[in-house]
Amino acid sequence: MIESLAYVLTGSLVPVLALIAFSTPLIDKLVQNRKIIGYMSVLAGVWATIGNSVIYYWIVRNGKPIVYGFGGWPPHFGISYAVDGLNGIVGLMTSWVFLAIALYSLWYEKHFDEPVWYHVMLIGLLAGMLGCLYTGDAFNLFVMLEVLSISAYGLVAFHKERAEAVEASAKYALIGAVATTIYFTALVVIYATFGTLNMGVLACLSRTPSCLSIVPVVGSIETYRLASLFAVALSLWVFTYKAALFPNHFWLPDAHPEAPTPVSAALSGLVVNIGVYATMRFLYTIFGEGSLLGEYRTIVLIALFILGVIGALLGALMMMIQKDVKRLLAYSTVSHMGLIFMVLSAPAFSSSPRVTELAIAAAILHIISHGVSKALLFMTSGIFIDSAGTRNMDEMRGVGRKHPLASTAFIIGFLNLVGLVPFIGFFSKLLMYQAYMEAGFPIGGVILIIASAVSLPGYLKALYSVVFAIGGEKQSERKEVGVEVLMLAISITLLVMGGFIIPLLGLVSNTELTSTSMTGSLKYVYETFYTIMRLGGVAP
Repeated sequence: MIESLAYVLTGSLVPVLALIAFSTPLIDKLVQNRKIIGYMSVLAGVWATIGNSVIYYWIVRNGKPIVYGFGGWPPHFGISYAVDGLNGIVGLMTSWVFLAIALYSLWYEKHFDEPVWYHVMLIGLLAGMLGCLYTGDAFNLFVMLEVLSISAYGLVAFHKERAEAVEASAKYALIGAVATTIYFTALVVIYATFGTLNMGVLACLSRTPSCLSIVPVVGSIETYRLASLFAVALSLWVFTYKAALFPNHFWLPDAHPEAPTPVSAALSGLVVNIGVYATMRFLYTIFGEGSLLGEYRTIVLIALFILGVIGALLGALMMMIQKDVKRLLAYSTVSHMGLIFMVLSAPAFSSSPRVTELAIAAAILHIISHGVSKALLFMTSGIFIDSAGTRNMDEMRGVGRKHPLASTAFIIGFLNLVGLVPFIGFFSKLLMYQAYMEAGFPIGGVILIIASAVSLPGYLKALYSVVFAIGGEKQSERKEVGVEVLMLAISITLLVMGGFIIPLLGLVSNTELTSTSMTGSLKYVYETFYTIMRLGGVAP
């Protein structure tokens, strides 16, 4: 029963979200009720949360991934969705945080003059994110990136009466269009070389030269190697742009502050994770250890480590000089994306499978820690901005005193980002440090500590200005108890996850997307490739 439900949900999750999005304007015309329209994105969030919870429960209980072929076509010949330990847990976190953002949007909706289009694009954003996470096809990843991106561009410019918002969206969209075109070029190279865009088949072909017999041979193994390197280089430029890794972070400090606050929460807490996830798929699942990339893969990882270091330190330093609270949080995102890419590059300094396992587990744990914290901080800052009527921290002095529940959540969110015990952020950074130590590269651990220390003044600046400073005589006395309770509940999850870190570590450590075994993520590699061989009569 649960198995059938999990497979049905895997195939229907994104199409149902698209249906909800497209039906929202029609419902708006029929009911003429603004409150009902506000609940459409909540409905989408509930659907995604239930669906992802069932799917992930089935994966954990059965220890194998779900492979769903659309239209009855087997993998390689048709579009397939594959949910495993990696994208399963990231998808689960994405849906829960999105649900919180959708509920927050009900309170924030008073700032919208056309709420129906806000909810259409917000649901489209969720559909794009889950589509990117669950697709097992590199071309379908391109399609869902476009769905995600178009929704994000529109949401950033939603306050179209502000020139700054339109400018930020235009900058984001113009470079984003170039980025997706570059990724499409990478797909052309991959398809021309390997004859397939299925991630599972590509992973097998890139690791086992004998498998190349199933596709047209275009040259020597060196030809495949150079073509793979070129495609990976193009793809990573795009993925690091989506993840806002230095130097492709330039769009984020403008886009996130100008977007509506719940959109800022979604962009910094969820959307940037898609770039990280796609990077992990390309460098660990498709072109992992022992693949055709060979020594080039190590060079790529070292390059990402260097960019991660610069991004982590630059983001932390830029936080110190910000007066806009949302811009400060945006630079914090740049810093934490740098930390994640740093730890993902740890295997470049050691060939031990243990280092890879630690690096992947640390990256996933920090994605969860940062995603929940950053969404929480943007949403709580939205309460303070609404009360003070400004984003300038000098003019928001003491506004937190009028909102004690939101202030408590605000403090907890920052403490988690700093990495204090007993929050989940402490354990994610500890796991990062352990990965560097296991790799015999203590410099990485030292840089992690330095970046965390450098970011501390920026966090303290925000806390002092908003919560502890005295002032704000002109600030609103309006109480927002309902939304503040929501913020406090989200902040408590950071503490709860820290308290249950052992079982949580068991989940993130079970993603196993390296080439060291045929379990976890690579189970779908084996299963999809086996399906193709069976279809061709090669396997029983």
